[in-house]
Amino acid sequence: MKYDVAVIGSGPGGYVAAIRCAQLGFKTAIIEKYNTLGGTCLNVGCIPSKALLDSSEHYHNAAHTFTQHGIDIKGLKVNLDQMIKRKNEVVDQTCSGIDFLMKKNKIDVFTGMGSFVDKNTVKITKNDGSTEEIKTDKTIIATGSKPILLPFIEFDKKRVITSTEALNLKEVPKHMVVIGGGVIGLELGSVYARMGTKITVIEFLDGLIPTMDKTLGKELQKSLKKLGFEFHFQTKVTSVKVKGKTVSVEAENKKGEKLEFSPDYCLVSIGRKAYTDGLGLENVGIKTDDRGRVEVDEHLKTNVDGIYAIGDVVKGAMLAHKAEEEGTFVAEHLAGQKPHINYNLIPGVVYTWPEVAGVGFTEEQLKEKGIKYKAGSFPMKALGRARASMDTEGLIKVLADAETDEILGVHMIGARAADMIAEAVVAMEYRASAEDISRMSHAHPTYTEAIKEACLAATENRPIHM
Repeated sequence: MKYDVAVIGSGPGGYVAAIRCAQLGFKTAIIEKYNTLGGTCLNVGCIPSKALLDSSEHYHNAAHTFTQHGIDIKGLKVNLDQMIKRKNEVVDQTCSGIDFLMKKNKIDVFTGMGSFVDKNTVKITKNDGSTEEIKTDKTIIATGSKPILLPFIEFDKKRVITSTEALNLKEVPKHMVVIGGGVIGLELGSVYARMGTKITVIEFLDGLIPTMDKTLGKELQKSLKKLGFEFHFQTKVTSVKVKGKTVSVEAENKKGEKLEFSPDYCLVSIGRKAYTDGLGLENVGIKTDDRGRVEVDEHLKTNVDGIYAIGDVVKGAMLAHKAEEEGTFVAEHLAGQKPHINYNLIPGVVYTWPEVAGVGFTEEQLKEKGIKYKAGSFPMKALGRARASMDTEGLIKVLADAETDEILGVHMIGARAADMIAEAVVAMEYRASAEDISRMSHAHPTYTEAIKEACLAATENRPIHM
């Protein structure tokens, strides 16, 4: 079988690349080693974790805030089996939607492990060991990433787990140690903390979500402390061992003091690494960097003509929407168009509650670059909509150029920050000034009024409602 484009991997980067290629008239194939399409994001990442986050937040509100709203409930309890069942149904529906999109766009789907025979031949090894080969003019590598595992940690996938196993626990843990204070650990830690689990976070660096603006990490820490989270910063884990129904976790803090924990579960979430196992990169001479990522140029082309790579398997933030943008970019580039991606304007989001989101430069980056800026912030507690919904935690911070007033970064923590950040992305794509946003009408009462107020604070230090 001969194709114009073959895509290896069906996550958000791969399936979007395949759809856009098909829309542009290319005969397209997609190769996925698992039996369901959608990759990590749809199967064991973004989608299932958000389903559990929403379910656990409903329970938490029923337990802690419903009475204030005038709703009395008796006999409230967690039905974890049903929670997991609903999560699985959401995943199934979403993955089925990708199947439909493949059929709609006449994309041929091959199930099996894709690997390079040569630059125009991809071998597909099926689960039963049989193989077939397809010919292709162009290939897009979209094989994603997998959790980083440390050699001294004893993974049994029952008590010592990654994010994948954390989505399917059979019981609500009494105590869970989370190794890593990044996005994945805090989101999944939140799921169980809301249901009564004591969460202990061990982080090697000096704060939470270290890639985001420091203000957000500090504010999120305050919110999570209210949920019962305990934090140990500048602490390194030295040993993790399973001992029956508990886990022995040993660590050392910055003072050299030894710390010991005995949780019933330990979630290891110290990041992810590019996944290229079995791709046969060596058969075609594709170069990778010192972190195992496929090296690409400004057009996302590898050093081998006709082979491209996108998403978690190349440098940059490991985000589903970044992979989607790159998938579209490569498809349109192959069609002779002139697409662009501004990597500085790809937002990052943490789906805790309150939610956290940011786009553009952080305050730390602006200081490091020596860029003169103005900062304006507005607390959610000063917002009528936030008081009405009892979501008063958090703030919005706007960073603007000191001379031109162009918005350089927007960082927020609060209710619906994951959705609100889109306003900042649109503004920054069109190079809006803080004054531009402050002069736009924002519906009242809404959470987005806080963006306008923060822009007013950044422009002339004149927020209206503070």
